[in-house]
Amino acid sequence: MDVLEHAPDMFGGIIVESDKLPADADAFGKRLQHSLGAWRADGRRLVWIDVPIQLAELLPVATKAGFVFHHANEGDVMLVCRLVEDAFVPMHATHYIGVGGVVINDRRELLVVCEKHRRSAAPYYKLPGGALQPGEHLVDAVLREVLEETGVQARFESLVCFRHWHGYRYGKSDIYFVCRLSPLSQDLTMQAEEIEELLWMPVDDYFASDLVSVFNKRIVQAALGSQGVAPEWIDGYGDPARYEFFMPPGEGA
Repeated sequence: MDVLEHAPDMFGGIIVESDKLPADADAFGKRLQHSLGAWRADGRRLVWIDVPIQLAELLPVATKAGFVFHHANEGDVMLVCRLVEDAFVPMHATHYIGVGGVVINDRRELLVVCEKHRRSAAPYYKLPGGALQPGEHLVDAVLREVLEETGVQARFESLVCFRHWHGYRYGKSDIYFVCRLSPLSQDLTMQAEEIEELLWMPVDDYFASDLVSVFNKRIVQAALGSQGVAPEWIDGYGDPARYEFFMPPGEGA
């Protein structure tokens, strides 16, 4: 009997080729048991299997063989099995990433929104922004979110501060990056599905308002009082589509 098609990883483990998994649960179970024995004899430490949703009937077979769930996406579940007790299993993603834009025009007015879906009935004013999409840079995300929520075109200036929060959605942590932007347009177009109110608010009114949290006031102060760090590419490092750097202005090589 042949072992399941696989490739070794760099940590002494095995990655089973998902596109070559047997569709029949009984056939999968027999080959899996044979494969686990062969990999143990070969000194392998752990085994990864990514089971696509169309082969979900293989999941109970794998868990009976000692596999546990590592993480899941909409169309697949990643399973892992330790072949030795102390085998290191890296964690899946632990953080959400969000961005907010401090956009201030020449009249010293701040672009603010009041979200339609919020924890309290009372309105409160915050920065436009939202979550990054997979593979999206911080710069691209904050410009996109500001445009989607407010209709304002903007230019990225710098990253000024961030907040780290544990115990967020599904028990994961969250990092929220605050970016300073310059508006390239002034007309407002509200994203009605998510936003209840949208306006240019005088900065002094924002700081004085009881409808603005202490946190939001502080991060706007940070954007006004700090140069922050600006995007800068490091030649020869890698693919710009995969990496993003922020450095103090004027200190590049």
